Amino acid sequence: MNRSTATGLLGDTAARDYVGKLRRFNAFAAPELRQAIASLALRPGMRVLDAGCGSGEALAWLSSEAGPEGMVVGIDLALAHARAARAIAPPGASVVQANLAHLPLACGSVDLVWSVNTLNHLRDPVDALHTLATLLRPGGRIALGQSSLLPDMYFAWDARLERVVNEAVRQYYRDRYQVSERELADVRALVGRLRRAGLRNVTARTFMIERVAPLDPASADYLLETIFGGTWGERLQPYLDADDYAALVRLCDPRHADFALRRPDFHFLQSFTLAVGQA
Repeated sequence: MNRSTATGLLGDTAARDYVGKLRRFNAFAAPELRQAIASLALRPGMRVLDAGCGSGEALAWLSSEAGPEGMVVGIDLALAHARAARAIAPPGASVVQANLAHLPLACGSVDLVWSVNTLNHLRDPVDALHTLATLLRPGGRIALGQSSLLPDMYFAWDARLERVVNEAVRQYYRDRYQVSERELADVRALVGRLRRAGLRNVTARTFMIERVAPLDPASADYLLETIFGGTWGERLQPYLDADDYAALVRLCDPRHADFALRRPDFHFLQSFTLAVGQA
């Protein structure tokens, strides 16, 4: 990956396409994401920007809070994401393909910027927050949502294997995108970033996404397709010893008797943190 040709820290360009992964995550985490939106106590008539709207599921959730007299706009760098979001956007909501560094919105035009799992893709998050803050009306807010600020729990019955698999994932990302451990983990500093960008009254709240066996269809689909297959698999083989890789393969394979998602003791935890700052 030539970082000079990529817009984002993790290789993002307008041509990147995460639609399937984003749809699965939004279906899986919908209860907690909607709870986070409800915690913002939006009022009818508010003007809301979804910065990094992805496949667009949150547009309907935000629109239901802002009401028909409100306005919701989604922006995403990826052309595929903008198309997918536009296809499901509720009446009155609009979607624009654009770079967050060059936003096609007027200063002082929105009451809330909602941005989930986006800041970790940006090369200069504080600069992006400064730009987003210029869009806010007096008293407007930026709400930054980020999943997995705490380590996720996948193998409750084998903490050691979970630890080495998580480290293998981090090493894979460091090698693939030529980023440091500090760059990968810096997203945990949401509160500090909001304050460095000049926001005030900064708060944070963490919602736990918790699932136990038997899994609902959306959770099973997300975990199998996005994590057990999409994040792990053969790409981790160089970073694990033979025994650990073999154990991981057995846990990830739906055809195997040890498949993790069918275990009666499967217990999954993932954090979702919402940090909010006011103009």
